[in-house]
Amino acid sequence: MGNATVDAAIADISTAPISEQLRATLGLLRKVTREHDKVTPDDVAAVLALGVTRAQIEDALNVAWAFNVITRLADTFEFHVGPQSAFDTSAKMLLTRGYKL
Repeated sequence: MGNATVDAAIADISTAPISEQLRATLGLLRKVTREHDKVTPDDVAAVLALGVTRAQIEDALNVAWAFNVITRLADTFEFHVGPQSAFDTSAKMLLTRGYKL
């Protein structure tokens, strides 16, 4: 997935050139993040119905949770955010290695 695809997903997830499974998963993550008190079992069932596995949903939720915590801590402690090149390097490493301990 290239920068143009990511930019398109950020701009408008409904028209971004991504799979319906990814679109539904990102929609669930948005709801969990922004409207956590309104998430229902039906929200998860809709993502599962598109062929996303329970393990994939759990992975997505775990990654979202980690980034939510990191962002909140960074905001609270006013951490310096590095240049885009640092994020690009980290992204390449994560794509190669994955989210492993």
